Amino acid sequence: MGQAILETKDLRFRYDEEEGPSPVVLDGVDLQIQAGTFVAVLGHNGSGKSTLAKHMNAILLPTGGKVYVDGMDTADEEKLMDIRRTVGMVFQNPDNQIVANVVEEDVAFAPENLGVPPEEIRRRVDDALKAVGMYEYREYAPHLLSGGQKQRVAIAGVIAMQPRCIVLDEPTAMLDPIGRSEVLKTIKELNRTSGVTVVLITHHMDEAAQADRLVVMSKGKVIADGAPREVFKQVEALKEVGLTVPETTELLWELRKAGVDVSLDALSDEECAQELYQLLNQGVTP
Repeated sequence: MGQAILETKDLRFRYDEEEGPSPVVLDGVDLQIQAGTFVAVLGHNGSGKSTLAKHMNAILLPTGGKVYVDGMDTADEEKLMDIRRTVGMVFQNPDNQIVANVVEEDVAFAPENLGVPPEEIRRRVDDALKAVGMYEYREYAPHLLSGGQKQRVAIAGVIAMQPRCIVLDEPTAMLDPIGRSEVLKTIKELNRTSGVTVVLITHHMDEAAQADRLVVMSKGKVIADGAPREVFKQVEALKEVGLTVPETTELLWELRKAGVDVSLDALSDEECAQELYQLLNQGVTP
């Protein structure tokens, strides 16, 4: 295992409100995320997952405990620029992240602010747009793009900063199924080909199922952590905290409840179909 690029130790957080501190939002979160991995953080609204994301590049600072980014304490103000160069953030609404009237100018915005030389900016912009499949749209106006395309441009803007880790806070929440599929494919490709650490905050089971590792949150705590096919086997525990499981797992779980000896391991449609095919071949009628 590589070095942990993100680490939380007994992370606790509550918002300061006029009438006093809010209820606890994060309640003793201990996590280590290794460099180069693709981790999904799953939870329903109010579970603390987006608040956790905002701690990963010091948008928020802990009320208690510690957060480390590549060994740097996020509470150390002198390290703030280094932390934000290491971890880039992509949010729900791409319209809030796009600042220029031309796609390539938008992607160049952050490197320009970081003082990157012009020739290097040109190379980074081209590479970033190619990485997200948007190079041929480089001279387009962002408002002419679909939601999925805008989100890919927003991701390219973060890639151009060359962070070692990208945290995406529900980046598909405002997209249609085609846009969701485009963005997820981009995220996976980025992790696989560039070795960028990816943390995907989501409430979509099908997105979570595609990560290397799945962290499930409820009421500010981590309640499950492991490979998606292992975590999703815990059907009852997930349902208890208001989460569902992928339709494939749900189908196999219902069969098992009906007394059919079937594995819950099959996550993809193909694996589930294979499991059912084998049952039928054995003369078992689901």
